[in-house]
Amino acid sequence: MRHRVCRILASVSFLALQAGTAEAAQAPSHRKGAISPRHPLAAGKGVSGKGANGAGRAPLRSQAEAATLHSAPRPTMMAARQSSPEEVNVHAALQTATGVTGSTPGGGLMPEQTAAKSRSGLTRDFIARQSPTSNPTTMVASLPGVVTGSGDPLGTSDQQVSLSVRGLTQFELGYTYEGIPAADPLNFFIFTGTTADNENIQSISLSQGSADISAPLYNAVGGQLSETLRDPSQHAGGLINLAYGSYGLNREFGRVDSGEIGHSGVRSFVSFSYEGADNWRGPGRSTRYHVDAKAVKEWGEGSHTAFVLSYNSPTGYYLETPSMAQWKALGTKANYAADFRKGGSSYYRFQENQRNSLILGAPTHFRLTDSLSADVTPYYNYFWGYGDGGTSLPTGTSYVGTQNTGPLQVGSSASSVIAAAIDTFHERHGGLNSALHWKTKHNTLSVGYWYSYYTQQEHSFYAEADGEGRIASMTGDYPIYTQAGIPLSRYNINFVQQTNALYIHDEFRAFDDRLTIEAGFKEAMVSRMSTQLIPGAHYKTTANYAEPLPQFAASYRITPHDQIYINGTTAFRAPSSILTMADYFSTTTGAIAHSRATNLAPEYSIGEEIGYRHYGLVNISAALFNYNLTNRQLSSTVYLNGVPTTASINAGGQTSRGATLELGLRPWHHFSPYLSGQYLHATIDNNLASGGDLLPTRGKTAVNTPEFSGAIGLSYDDGGMFGSFNLNYVGSQYATFMNDQKIPSYMTANVTLGYRFPSYHFVKHPQIQLNLINLGNSGYLSGASSLVGNAKATKGIYGSTIAAQTPLYYVGGGFAGVVSVTAGF
Repeated sequence: MRHRVCRILASVSFLALQAGTAEAAQAPSHRKGAISPRHPLAAGKGVSGKGANGAGRAPLRSQAEAATLHSAPRPTMMAARQSSPEEVNVHAALQTATGVTGSTPGGGLMPEQTAAKSRSGLTRDFIARQSPTSNPTTMVASLPGVVTGSGDPLGTSDQQVSLSVRGLTQFELGYTYEGIPAADPLNFFIFTGTTADNENIQSISLSQGSADISAPLYNAVGGQLSETLRDPSQHAGGLINLAYGSYGLNREFGRVDSGEIGHSGVRSFVSFSYEGADNWRGPGRSTRYHVDAKAVKEWGEGSHTAFVLSYNSPTGYYLETPSMAQWKALGTKANYAADFRKGGSSYYRFQENQRNSLILGAPTHFRLTDSLSADVTPYYNYFWGYGDGGTSLPTGTSYVGTQNTGPLQVGSSASSVIAAAIDTFHERHGGLNSALHWKTKHNTLSVGYWYSYYTQQEHSFYAEADGEGRIASMTGDYPIYTQAGIPLSRYNINFVQQTNALYIHDEFRAFDDRLTIEAGFKEAMVSRMSTQLIPGAHYKTTANYAEPLPQFAASYRITPHDQIYINGTTAFRAPSSILTMADYFSTTTGAIAHSRATNLAPEYSIGEEIGYRHYGLVNISAALFNYNLTNRQLSSTVYLNGVPTTASINAGGQTSRGATLELGLRPWHHFSPYLSGQYLHATIDNNLASGGDLLPTRGKTAVNTPEFSGAIGLSYDDGGMFGSFNLNYVGSQYATFMNDQKIPSYMTANVTLGYRFPSYHFVKHPQIQLNLINLGNSGYLSGASSLVGNAKATKGIYGSTIAAQTPLYYVGGGFAGVVSVTAGF
């Protein structure tokens, strides 16, 4: 009997390693069908659906994911022999058009992880049950350590979203998409809506606290968020989704899979979506046009390449970020005016913005020999658009920089005019990330190199409003001119950055791969040059950073179901914002409004972590962590003539200690509960400079660091009827370094209900789904838009009185409902 069981386990392990998708790879479902041992060695792969469900082969992986695979425990016959007959379970994946398999613990919130670091993830089991309008920033809200405050309930805009991981903001979080760096390369803002549509996202992973050494990032102090696009299907087909809901939402999505083209081995898909919705508070309507495409080709024995394209064109309006006093007095009615004559420069149409994007990449893996392989990912990103705001300009005199340029050339004889302050930008980011891997019996040695070249042009203009509040061009094509015949402007900046990073990483395995020891070293070098073309400004500013980044990690598989790990990591972040390195001036007085930073040191962190994982019917992941940060670079929003602009604040040192816990149940009688939580104690290590004095902030609680946060979830899926419930809690968090004003704690709750119908002719697995978002919420303060030292007048260390400042806040979205109909073909 024992030998028969061993043969079954070995056979299933072999079959599982030959077939499956990344989603089914996470964990088997306890449904009737095929035999599969619930064992980390055999549960590593699952059977993929075809046609509308996804590809039949294992999906291509990005370079960062490939590096993760090198650290995963490998199957051994010894481990198979140690399994008992009780570990044999019977299951089959669900058949759906949306890619849901019903196999991941916690309803898709707890795929199995093996890296020697804290890592959480989402699979299609969770992603597909979210509103089709949602984006990764909102979807990761339930993961341990994550605090997300969405600017709108539908997720249609990611311009005003607060996100932090273990108390470190999204500006300190690296973001990769198919191995391509996808965040804003200088402001580091994570615009997750620019990448893939919900229907095309295969998986999302979050490494809390440290990034992969191979990742092409230079800001990942807070960890790494990685997004993976689905692979094209093996067979021709497609998917249609239609969604309608609150705030006049209408969304249409369509995808076509080519299947294998001839006998070339090439398969591809392309999708298009349109989305339109009214702002959930205040006037205005947002629109979004989006295209995703991917083609893959596999050749030889293990080599493969992919071509990835994502195009995004959104148009929206900034929502007002109120002060605490405004929030208490007006609540969600603290908005820009719907009527120009009543609102003047606060008219909502002046707040229009666009951030268009084109992301191209070609992640490629070469199997050179049995022991030698290489990964190469060339990429090119282009971001362009504008961000506007309303302002009032005196017409009698004007300045461009320090130069008096005389009266403004406007169509009014009044002493002042209402105008739109326009900020236009063009960002181009190209690069190549590469690595060579040499594998022997016990070692895998990797050597890598990343190069990137980034340019940004940012120019400010002003455009006069007519009597109805209309602007001839929101992109500054018809600017206000001065008497000297030049456009009125505060800055005209050209920025160039080159990044070179070299790394070496070695992984050693012993005791039948139960022990893994990793060590690596990365040297990241960032060179910057900025020119400011406004008269009177310092013309050229340069900065160079070179940071050593060692890493160490070790893990031990105590049993086939239990793993412990420790790690020590380092990371750094270069200062953010193009305005950090530039002078700019008042257009009415010629006085300097901001001086360029000449000695902004990069943020640097040293972290330690110890963790434990258990996988079985009940899955557990727990970790203790400690981080020490120097030159903490906090990004805050400042308003320049009404236009929100990112500024960098050096918050000195910070110490963060805490614990995270994650629990998830494999599907049991169709139910999958989930629980996560974090305790965080983060303190400021020194007093902060304010004018010629110091604020007494040493020992204060760090901003944006709630002491407790957590989530609970419950999902159900019997193949026909499905649903889920998720509740998130976020404790209070300070918006000032003096801890004299804070955001109250809040809870959010989301519900999903749906039903799948039988396939009919060519229509495959049609379904209807209802998403109820922010149940019981009519709006709440979700995060600090602008951080300040003190909200109350404070006596400094040297005895002077430091005047109070006013922090501004993001308002979390209210209640919304979305109904969507999906069908494959």
